[in-house]
Amino acid sequence: MRRRLEIHRLLPVVAASVAMCAIPEAATAQHRLITQGNGTLAIVDAQSEVEWEMPWGGIHDIHVLPDGHVMVQRGASEVVEIDPKTKQVVWSYDSRVKNGNDGKAVEVHAFQPLPPKSALNPTDTWRLMIAESGPARIIEVDRAGTIHATTPLIVKNPHPHMDTRLVRKISKDRYLVCHEGDGAVREYAQGTGELLWDYDVPMGVGDHTGDAKGGHGPEAVGNKCFGAVRLANGNTLIATGNGHSVIEVNPAKKIVWSLTQHELPNIRLAWVTTLEVLPNGNYMIGNCHAGPGQPLLIELDPKTKKVAWTFDQFERFGNSVPNSQILDAPGAIR
Repeated sequence: MRRRLEIHRLLPVVAASVAMCAIPEAATAQHRLITQGNGTLAIVDAQSEVEWEMPWGGIHDIHVLPDGHVMVQRGASEVVEIDPKTKQVVWSYDSRVKNGNDGKAVEVHAFQPLPPKSALNPTDTWRLMIAESGPARIIEVDRAGTIHATTPLIVKNPHPHMDTRLVRKISKDRYLVCHEGDGAVREYAQGTGELLWDYDVPMGVGDHTGDAKGGHGPEAVGNKCFGAVRLANGNTLIATGNGHSVIEVNPAKKIVWSLTQHELPNIRLAWVTTLEVLPNGNYMIGNCHAGPGQPLLIELDPKTKKVAWTFDQFERFGNSVPNSQILDAPGAIR
């Protein structure tokens, strides 16, 4: 395995043996990415060679900064920044013991770096958005750990492990929140927590409907949504978790597009997690707990529902790979 680290290329792809069985012959797309599984955080290039890796536990969110540093979770409640050259943690924020949370049950399943003077953060100060499950709030902190914004969340079935999954700031004063335990996606105003839009994810779409059925794999039935993206047309793209589907919902809460569990040839959707909208318009879909022989990532043309690329690294990363980031698609929405 090639372990030479080129910082300017860092955090490209986490794919080492791409499974092409379900891909049309004309598809030639390859990607570099970063992901975590089987106790390893790794970068894999488009030729399926591991560029970099280090031991690391389970995650639900991950971001690569412009300088190549990696921001990722450590344990249940801490967000850390790793310098990949030294493999050392150079900054951290632990929600369990900071800013009024000492002694509380707190878990962090989502965070987002907010560069200064950007569309999401017009201030002069770098901030990190953190969704705190348990306290049911979103905070924005600076490098010193000082809170600059706090937003309360609506949680109907509170639990520190399920209050939230992925959360994203979608404008300078709005957040889009996946509430796993409530089976809902809600949009909030920063600061006040005013509910601006919400959507109750149905109990299964397409192949699986009806009563909930436990489990993490393809056999489960539920609405434990994991990720959501606000599209340029104003609609919301939702990864339904154990609903085994991706749905596009308009502001009037109507499903206008969907991808269901057995719709793609030779592919079975399981716990659908992450979503990225690539610059070419394709969707990158995370497929967790799908079992051997099934891709961990699927690149799909939403217009034709043709598969452009898949990433299958079951032997290396195992069956629990909830999050990744494509590193050769600048400008992707995630």
